[in-house]
Amino acid sequence: MSEKIRIGFVGVGGMGQCAHLRNYATLGDCEVVAIAEVRPELGHRVAQKYLVPKVYTDVCEMLSKEKLDGIVASQQFTRHGTLVPELLACKKPLFTEKPIAGSIEQGEKILKALTASGTWHMVGYHKRSDPATRYAKAQIEKFVASGELGKMKYVRALMPAGDWIASGFNDMVQSNDPQPNLPWDPPASDMDKETNDKYITFVNYYIHQVNLIRHLLGESYQFDYADPAGVLAVGHSSSGIPVSLEMSPYCTTLDWQEQYLVCFEKGWVKIELPAPVALNRPGKTTIYCDPGNGVAPIETVPQLPWVHAMRQQAQNFIDSIKGLCKPPCEAAEALEDLKVARQYIKLWTGK
Repeated sequence: MSEKIRIGFVGVGGMGQCAHLRNYATLGDCEVVAIAEVRPELGHRVAQKYLVPKVYTDVCEMLSKEKLDGIVASQQFTRHGTLVPELLACKKPLFTEKPIAGSIEQGEKILKALTASGTWHMVGYHKRSDPATRYAKAQIEKFVASGELGKMKYVRALMPAGDWIASGFNDMVQSNDPQPNLPWDPPASDMDKETNDKYITFVNYYIHQVNLIRHLLGESYQFDYADPAGVLAVGHSSSGIPVSLEMSPYCTTLDWQEQYLVCFEKGWVKIELPAPVALNRPGKTTIYCDPGNGVAPIETVPQLPWVHAMRQQAQNFIDSIKGLCKPPCEAAEALEDLKVARQYIKLWTGK
């Protein structure tokens, strides 16, 4: 495509603005041509700031009147089952935040609508787009293919609670609009309210880690154990590689200390990721190689470009529309995350 990709935004609240719109508005190969926002004052203020020419309060009107190449819909995931099939019906590539939905049932409903639409749906696991993750993933694939570090032995994820915003909302546009009364998805039918609340909390906080463990492994996995305190989950991959997820064994007030460790027989690859909404700051990748036989071990830390994950994610969506690459994570895989999360909740609660 030689012309700019035309994008329509559905929702410009905090994440819609500060995680997504601010990036799309400054990419050279796309143009945000319209906003659909049920809060009219907010929609017009945001459009004025980012020079978006059209504002609608009804998403159906935007979809019927605008010629779009793609849709970005930053909404609460517990209303995806209601909204996403409606968006997919226009048969344009769609981006939504993680997770794909608030229950497996709603995720399956979305997959059914996706199949009927003939388009594709990218789910916003932005950590896959961080330069550190991209570099690490390439190195891990190289080590697996060459065998130079031996077999993969273990994958660990650590995600303490911390300052995930990192001043990333400082320029967020506010308004005096009342909170709209929007339709929400029904809760999962296989859980009581207490169990469902725990599931939604786990999915909200830790579904990124559930997803990235699979991405780094390069294969599916399952959890086998959940400690009663809700801090540790342990499992294994389809080929038997052990995995662990540590959930806030400590917290930080002014920092973000998310880490991933992929271990081989003769070394490891470590990823340290920044706060999700931090600007122009990539993660850090460290690679340790210890071949033995008297060869000195080497630890390397590559210099990565000053691009944050949310911006790279936006570029990945545009490039996928152009056909230059595949979306980093599509809907079918995102549904697997909900199934792994449900498995964990059963192990943890017994329900």
